[in-house]
Amino acid sequence: MDTLRSIESFVKAVQAGSIAAGARLQGITAAAASQNIQRLEKSLGTRLLIRTTRNLAMTESGELYYAEVEHLIAGLARAQSAVTEFHGQPQGRLRVGTSVAFGRHILMPLIPVFARNFPKLSIEVVLSDRSLDHVTEDIDVSIRFKEQLEPGLVARKIATAPVVYCASPDYLQRKGIPNNPEALSRHDCLMFRVPVDGRLFSWTFVRQGIRYAPEITPSIICNDIDSLHRLVLEGAGITRLATFIANKDINRGALVALFQPDPASADEVQSDTVPLEFYACFRDRHAITNKVRAFVDYLVSAIPQSW
Repeated sequence: MDTLRSIESFVKAVQAGSIAAGARLQGITAAAASQNIQRLEKSLGTRLLIRTTRNLAMTESGELYYAEVEHLIAGLARAQSAVTEFHGQPQGRLRVGTSVAFGRHILMPLIPVFARNFPKLSIEVVLSDRSLDHVTEDIDVSIRFKEQLEPGLVARKIATAPVVYCASPDYLQRKGIPNNPEALSRHDCLMFRVPVDGRLFSWTFVRQGIRYAPEITPSIICNDIDSLHRLVLEGAGITRLATFIANKDINRGALVALFQPDPASADEVQSDTVPLEFYACFRDRHAITNKVRAFVDYLVSAIPQSW
């Protein structure tokens, strides 16, 4: 078991990029992880890692050894999970990663019921709008919208959320109501910059079956959806929000939905008909353990089919 522990310290250090980060994934101190790796190197009679104050690199021997043992550690973790879950309810740690807005507005209200249903699970939720790495950050399942999907990940669709363009009554009283998307060029537009790749999330519309993006000059750009939500409530301009964020304020009159379909109009203009699609993502099919499957099945059943 000591040898396996040492191998795990080596693999986690390589995956995380440092001995300290690997130790956190393993749940031990950096000093203990370093000692484990030193014992492993001594038993093999060769150096596996080159350590500097800033970088961690594998020697040629380390690269050869890592290629052989990487899947061993992952396989042992899966085997332990399978055995423990076979003899009862899913148990152990479940680490979930998700965007900040989805986590705050959708996931967090659902977690308490799931936790009560599976009391042997220890749940950790990581809220971040950056791209979470399943391996280096030891994420069991991440929730991403379609534009965040990465090649190689296994994904299962779990929810669809419409979007709405909206503004406060105060702003519309001051600046007027845009009758069509082209009028946005004369308005204060609050736009979202995607933290993962730095691009602006485009505003697209559909007219007579043709999708187009009007010319827009943003007045305020932010990489946090909840901050844009606060700005639009304070009358700073017009923004694009998922309905699970905006609907409560629209229903109470704090926000006004724009560009809504008008059956009586021959020149119908509506907001983007392609909603936000959310997916549960896994490193590979082996990562879909019983506890992960139970969590995703719960989300699919608990998340409203429409907002």
